[in-house]
Amino acid sequence: MKPVRLLPSLQMALRIAASALCFLFAAGAAAQQHGTPGSRPTGKPAFTYFDVPGAATGARQGTLALSSNVAGKIAGYYYDAANLTHGFARDASGAITKFDPPGADGTFPFSIDTAGNIAGYYNDTANVAHGFIRFATGAITSFDAPGAGTAADQGTLAWHIDTEGSATGYYIDANQVYHGFTRKTNGMIVTFDAPGAGTDTYQGTLAFGINSTGTIAGQYVDANYLSHGFSRAADGAMTAFDAPGAGTHRNQGTFGRGLDASGTIAGSYLDANGAYHGFTRASTGAIVTFDAPGAGRRPYQGTTSLSIDTEGAIAGQFVLPSDVTHGFVRAPNGTIVTFTVPAACTLCQTMPESINAAGGIAGYFSGTSGAYHGFQLTP
Repeated sequence: MKPVRLLPSLQMALRIAASALCFLFAAGAAAQQHGTPGSRPTGKPAFTYFDVPGAATGARQGTLALSSNVAGKIAGYYYDAANLTHGFARDASGAITKFDPPGADGTFPFSIDTAGNIAGYYNDTANVAHGFIRFATGAITSFDAPGAGTAADQGTLAWHIDTEGSATGYYIDANQVYHGFTRKTNGMIVTFDAPGAGTDTYQGTLAFGINSTGTIAGQYVDANYLSHGFSRAADGAMTAFDAPGAGTHRNQGTFGRGLDASGTIAGSYLDANGAYHGFTRASTGAIVTFDAPGAGRRPYQGTTSLSIDTEGAIAGQFVLPSDVTHGFVRAPNGTIVTFTVPAACTLCQTMPESINAAGGIAGYFSGTSGAYHGFQLTP
């Protein structure tokens, strides 16, 4: 079953796929370098590759690792031979547990916390999305945000879970408008909308990251289909922002994604030419933009920041002029290290998705057949 539909530009900026880059360096930006990443290189970084048993091997099928915790446990999903998606959890020993919430016709886990609890969403047979938490015990709780639509391509999508077990995401209402939510550990759900968010189809508020203080990061789409980043404090106060250089036309703008314990947000913006660039926004409001070296400058190429760890290291993807995707890690001092999975072929894609508190990176890469394989990079 397909994921719930998003605008094309949002799919590029937010989804687990090859997004892009380019760069607008601010004065004084730090040096960039190539090499093997790892935000805390205490030993020799090592790649581990894996496939979920039963994962299909056709193009755009296979295993997609999306999130990992400091214990080395990984969450993600895989495609079976019928092109149906199922969730998995892989522990540090390599043991893999498959799972689906009851009633699922497609499972999409996106985030795992320190305790091993996993947040995501599943589609039912009517293609309505429902949020879920899979606890480390294996028990699964599904939920729907108040106001979530009940028709196809509507519903509730949980995107991230913090170290305390609270989750955030967004829901799509009966009018196909996005709204943010946070779900507390006691099950209470609070919904919210960013001031200035549009109220027409595929406009509204999308939340993607939450930290241990309850601060949430994301983006909202205004009445002109222009995206802006936002930060929402635990008390509900919201701050909107735009990255310098962000485009001002339809489907362009600023996309907030992850944030660390201090409130620093990592994300990307789409410029007037349709290329992506990374940024960090400190809790003070200061924004620094950056590009991975070698990133392409054509539409939907460039640099996409996807995850930030507790020390401020950022992991993401960048697309070359050849449209091949590679990974990068940006250290807190601004140094950028690019990498590809050694097992990937020359024209294959390397797609890191997250970086954990120990500097470990989870993601996936494509092989010669076009199928995806999971990887973990341990610093």
